[in-house]
Amino acid sequence: MNHSQPGTGRPPVVAITGASSGIGRSTAELFARRGWRVGLIARGAVGLDCTRRAIAEAGGSAHVALADVSRSEMLELAADEIEHALGPIDVWINCAGNGVYGTFLTVPEAEFLRVTAVTYLGVVNGTRVALKRMIPRNQGTVVNVCSAVVYHALPLLSSYSGAKYAVRGFTEAVRSELRHDRSRVHLTIVYPPAVNTPFFSHAQSHLQLPPRPARPVYQPEIVADGIYLAATTRRRQLEIGGITVAFAWLTRLAPWSGEILIGLLGYEGQVIDNRAVRDRRDPTLFEPSRHPSSAHGPFDDEAFTHSLQLWFSRHLGIVRTRLGVLILAILVGLISGFESLRAVLANVVEYFG
Repeated sequence: MNHSQPGTGRPPVVAITGASSGIGRSTAELFARRGWRVGLIARGAVGLDCTRRAIAEAGGSAHVALADVSRSEMLELAADEIEHALGPIDVWINCAGNGVYGTFLTVPEAEFLRVTAVTYLGVVNGTRVALKRMIPRNQGTVVNVCSAVVYHALPLLSSYSGAKYAVRGFTEAVRSELRHDRSRVHLTIVYPPAVNTPFFSHAQSHLQLPPRPARPVYQPEIVADGIYLAATTRRRQLEIGGITVAFAWLTRLAPWSGEILIGLLGYEGQVIDNRAVRDRRDPTLFEPSRHPSSAHGPFDDEAFTHSLQLWFSRHLGIVRTRLGVLILAILVGLISGFESLRAVLANVVEYFG
């Protein structure tokens, strides 16, 4: 596969915030495997160096730029540094985020504001930095990583839920502006489900037990695959995982049902009494971790490694075509009689392989 940009002969460049662990790291490694040059952005030098070494060991090319996404001037410098080292940024992915667990009134104001500054304003800052470079070129893609919580917020995560709702509204507003200006720059948004990442180890918590992702849990590689799909096919938006799609539809068709489901989940579904999980606690709300972080959190034993919904989303055209063929074949067979129907279905099975 030719990964060079049309008319340039150079490999495309992607910049990813939150690249030191979790979804950001998994996404960085995926883009690198597919021939992209990768700009890695985060606060923590230790985590970023782990991601850079993993990419280098796999034969990829990456450049590290330290920045706190809540500070736009640091992101500007990081973008300049990446473009100087790798070339013009073709795709910018806003993936950085953090969280605080606790009921609203038990979360200190400073912690609530910090989550908002990183998880929401970090996306705003990253989008601004990217568009300032892409709009003059009239090309490029920005991917904002949101969350399934926008289809129904979770208790104990009011700061994170509110920030992700804001990301959705912000993205839709700016995308409308780009469309109005007939810009070729594309802005897309992805909605991951609960993912097995170090987010839950790094989150601040005011609960007695360690926090955990609400079931079902998916591996970060699935989300990275969805982000790559959204970035390279100019999707308007992409839900990842069957649970995300289900909540999206329930929100539209029966809003009250989401409240019932979240109520059944309760607080208990977001905490775990597990010593191994407790031992991996490493809150990083105000300071980056001093320890290497991986893409995965401590829930490998229960996390899904595949998503049938994402497969259907990737092969939507093929699925629609084959369903059309099947429906047409059945109609022809019914019109022609039972024997013809059996023969037609046999041909359809052969067609599907």
